Amino acid sequence: MKPHGFHREAAEEYAKAAADLAAINPELGGRFYDEMEHLIAEVCRWPGTYRYIHPPIRRHFSTVFPYGIPYEETPAVIRIIAVMPLHRDPDYWLHRLV
Repeated sequence: MKPHGFHREAAEEYAKAAADLAAINPELGGRFYDEMEHLIAEVCRWPGTYRYIHPPIRRHFSTVFPYGIPYEETPAVIRIIAVMPLHRDPDYWLHRLV
C-alpha cells in the first residue's frame, strides 16, 4: 500500500467539510471522516483501479456522501488533489495540477 499526501487546498477542504458536517451533527462528521479515510485507503491499495478523469488524474467516488477524490499516482506516493463535493464545478481543482 502506497503512502498518500494532500495538496494543501485538498487538506483544507477535507477539514472544512468534516467540520461543517460535524456542526450539523457530530456523528455525521465522524461518518464523513470514516468514509473519506476508507476511500483514501482503497486508492492507496489499488491506485490503478479507478477511472481517469484528466490523465494522469483518476477519481474515486463515495457511495455514502456526494464527494469524490481526484488523485495522482506517482512512483512514491498517492497525491490527493481534492476532496471534491460533487455539487461544485467538476473542474474547479484543475489549477492545482500546475
